[in-house]
Amino acid sequence: MVEDVLYPVTPVAPPSSFAGAPLKVCPQGFSCCTVEMEEKLSQQSRSDLKAPVSRLSTGLQSNFKQKHDHFDTFFRELLKNAEGSLHNMFVRTYGMMYVQNAELFKNFFTSLTRYYQSGSSAVNLDSMLSEFWAELLERMFRLVNVQYEFTDEYMDCVSRYTDQLQPFGDVPRKLRIQLTRAFVATRTFVRGLALIPQVVNKVSTVGASVSCVRAVMKMMYCPYCSGQVALKPCQNYCLNVMRGCLANQADLDTEWNNFLDAMLSLAERLEGPFNFESVVEPIDVKISDAIMNMQENSMQVSQKVFQGCGQPKPSAAFRTRRSLKETSFTGRFRPYSPDARPTTAAGTSLDRLTTDVKKKLKQAKKFWSTLPETMCAGERIAAGDECWNGTAKSRYESVVIGNGLANQVSNPDVAVDITKPDVIIRSQIAVLKEMTSWLKAAHSGNDISVENDEGGSGGEESGSGCDSPSCDTDQFYFSTPPNPSNPRVNKVAVNPASSAKVAAHGSMALALCGLALAWLAPHLR
Repeated sequence: MVEDVLYPVTPVAPPSSFAGAPLKVCPQGFSCCTVEMEEKLSQQSRSDLKAPVSRLSTGLQSNFKQKHDHFDTFFRELLKNAEGSLHNMFVRTYGMMYVQNAELFKNFFTSLTRYYQSGSSAVNLDSMLSEFWAELLERMFRLVNVQYEFTDEYMDCVSRYTDQLQPFGDVPRKLRIQLTRAFVATRTFVRGLALIPQVVNKVSTVGASVSCVRAVMKMMYCPYCSGQVALKPCQNYCLNVMRGCLANQADLDTEWNNFLDAMLSLAERLEGPFNFESVVEPIDVKISDAIMNMQENSMQVSQKVFQGCGQPKPSAAFRTRRSLKETSFTGRFRPYSPDARPTTAAGTSLDRLTTDVKKKLKQAKKFWSTLPETMCAGERIAAGDECWNGTAKSRYESVVIGNGLANQVSNPDVAVDITKPDVIIRSQIAVLKEMTSWLKAAHSGNDISVENDEGGSGGEESGSGCDSPSCDTDQFYFSTPPNPSNPRVNKVAVNPASSAKVAAHGSMALALCGLALAWLAPHLR
């Protein structure tokens, strides 16, 4: 008669019988578990499944949140630095004439910043640029013709000749094309970076079905219930379970990859003809060139305006000396040198930022469809035939099914209702499709987005998607019971009636169950 049996200190009641326990998940027959223990292990299995998905998703979110912030900071600082550079240069070059009209340029940069932040819903870029040049022409026309008085009606007439006269040369047309392409591409790309953590966060909240939780519990914990504490799941068995559990997520992969391809394609544009940095940094030089062009052709422009709009009245307050001083434009800016461009507080140039983010975008491809492989690798899984196949220690014979919801109709280990795709996943597929269309349009220099997203494509959500108190986001892989090499145990006395049943199964079975219970104890509290 066995007088003492080893059990863990944790309050786990030893099973009253080792055979024929009416288990719901694990194989019937010899078992160290009860139905109540199965229920607790099922709850643990839900967390075990969510923990690695949450950890991988959180890493992806964090990575692209950081990339978004780097780009956003870089672009905002480029605009801020360009405005400061223009102000400093124009003060030195044009003096009081600029200072008296500085609000025109300040408003110009304010509008550019608003467009970057909120898009065409806040600022019509074409209209804003046209109004800027029209206002600049009006102010310069008054300055170069200070000896005359001009009514508002006369200046309206002057503005009608702007396109015909081209007082600023070809600068307005070229700058409009450059700014439109660069701003549309930049803004859309940053919005794409902001979308990645948003989508990942929402998808990571998708819960596991009851059948999935049961399958994970059977795969991870039934070996312990049978006393086989060192037995690991077969790799192909794990793949079928995970592909069944993550079938909806895998369906996201096609649009996810299309979106990433569109991001990569637009990144190429940012490195080339739509380079925001090369357009914005020398904007002071380009506007100055336009002003110089107007100055050099002021007489011809004025004469054509006088012919079309009539001879203006002389100014009663006109003084020749004051006029000459105020209309004297002095000097040109130094030629712009791309080699001399400064780096911003973001810490790098656009070329280096783009090169880095392209690498991350490529690594993120097929993230969802490869989750099962990621989770069924390494020391957690047995690659050979000496493994747990769901019923015993033996080779896993079933064929590994494909990814995605449609393929789960033949999944041998997880019951999946292929007629009910997950609503969250479907909504994110639609979001990715829409963003991809915006990215493709931006690749051609067109802004087709109409959504107002105040704050420069920010507002991304945070969180790991873990909605269970037991979800351990610090656990990267499936949790496994602690090392049982030296489990803390107490001797538990067994009454004679129980001893008879225990003895019938032998001391080896008792020892195995004692060890298995020691392993399972942390998950049964």
